[in-house]
Amino acid sequence: MLSDGAVSRAVRAVAGGVILPACLVAGTAIAQSYPARPIRIIVPFAAGGPNDILARALGAKLSERLGQQVIVDNRAGGGTVIGTEIAARSPADGYTLLMASTSHAVNPTLRRSLPYDPHKDLDLVLLLAKAPNLAVVHPSLPVRSVKQLIALAKSRPGEITYGSGGIGASTHLAGALLGSMAKVKMIHVPFKGGAPATVALISGETTWMFGTFPPTIPHARAGRVRVVATGGLKRSPVLPDVPPVADTLPGFESVGWWGMMAPAGIPGPILKRINTEINAALNGLREQFLRDGTEVVGGPPADFEKFFSAEMATWAKVIKDLGIQPN
Repeated sequence: MLSDGAVSRAVRAVAGGVILPACLVAGTAIAQSYPARPIRIIVPFAAGGPNDILARALGAKLSERLGQQVIVDNRAGGGTVIGTEIAARSPADGYTLLMASTSHAVNPTLRRSLPYDPHKDLDLVLLLAKAPNLAVVHPSLPVRSVKQLIALAKSRPGEITYGSGGIGASTHLAGALLGSMAKVKMIHVPFKGGAPATVALISGETTWMFGTFPPTIPHARAGRVRVVATGGLKRSPVLPDVPPVADTLPGFESVGWWGMMAPAGIPGPILKRINTEINAALNGLREQFLRDGTEVVGGPPADFEKFFSAEMATWAKVIKDLGIQPN
């Protein structure tokens, strides 16, 4: 005859054996029923920029796969802070996602305070893609190389302006890094995204800028801007005749990246489903992105977490070395 303790242990063992499969079944059911309504992707930049372009292409593919509308919601301002706070404060149910970029790795160092905690308030879903930034000038400028751009800036100290997608954007820090390495002073003009920064360059409001690959290439092909260098360490197969900045300033590198985040606390089965579906959608966009000089990455959340931590450390050092003060 079993003792009371033995009976109790036996009951717990049986109960545990029942509960665990039940939890697994419930988790599978949750993932299979998702999504039951439209999904929103918050883009913390103005429409027309690289984040927006990527989000819309990805959203269309996801909509096809999931059978639900995927809405791109542009919430520009504050160097991604406004849109990111909205995402961080949204329900953690898988129906709000956030397009992340270099700015999200920069802001914890560049801002004295943030209305959200990037470690506690956001879940990392996956790294989407990478692309080298492009140094571009207004076509009327007598500049066809980084060397000539530096020489012009040195001959006109404090007059040459460069636009960017906002304070802390990879295009801002790339311009600041180039100026620092070349030992020349240039004026930074931030905008609410890459698209308005590009419009300002085309209109002659600014002298030059670092632009991201996908939205810059059409303007270059149309002659509205001139590409003088790439931010990668080697030439791009899309622009084989354009040298990297590193040929003039050894060690220089500026590569933009995009990732997907979500409000922290999304149920594991739903997070896994989102990751799986976005990876599949990215595979369908790989060739299209490569034509625009963008490398599709993908992978599990853990890979993005490792990458994001490394980016935060890298940019913290760059900001410190450049002497950029938090605001």
